Amino acid sequence: MDTTRRSWAGIGLDERRRVRRVRLLDAGISLIGAPDGSVANVRAVCRAAELTERYFYESFTDRDAFVREVYGLVGERARDALVAAVTSAEHTRRAEAAVRAFVALMVDEPAMGRVLLLAPLREPAISGRGVELAPVFVSLVSAQLTEIGDDAVRHMVAVGLVGALTSLFMGYLDGAITVPRETFVHHCVALLERAAHDAQRDG
Repeated sequence: MDTTRRSWAGIGLDERRRVRRVRLLDAGISLIGAPDGSVANVRAVCRAAELTERYFYESFTDRDAFVREVYGLVGERARDALVAAVTSAEHTRRAEAAVRAFVALMVDEPAMGRVLLLAPLREPAISGRGVELAPVFVSLVSAQLTEIGDDAVRHMVAVGLVGALTSLFMGYLDGAITVPRETFVHHCVALLERAAHDAQRDG
């Protein structure tokens, strides 16, 4: 069904395009982030968004461009959630706040988690995007490791932590890690806090 035939009275052309684009991106998150890794071809995306292909190409040049946009959107939401968590928490609670925020986004909304962490493994269009996005999260982690005075050491610790946490969340999402939520959260928090403490001690 083409729901674009519904009344748009009082809504400008730019806003109509924005709404259609959001619907397509939301459909992309659901399809690309499906447990079975559903193929998000143009027809499937349009069907899920209840739009015709005409409106798909209104916003995206092709499927690969669309997949990259979906991935970029999820990455942006993840970054914003982490920034909001650490800036609103007390310094001693920032590690826990960051982990809980990431769990809320990636685990409570598993389609988002699968897009960010698992889709790059099966989608050629974004196979290298995980590497491109990693420095953003490394910088966020590094900024919290204020106890480590040496910049090079702080960067290495941050890189290691992002890699370890990525593997943990991937395992949790795909079912390889089966522990209660709080056990998972506490393990991730302990990993962050222990790494900072050990690096400070060794330095």
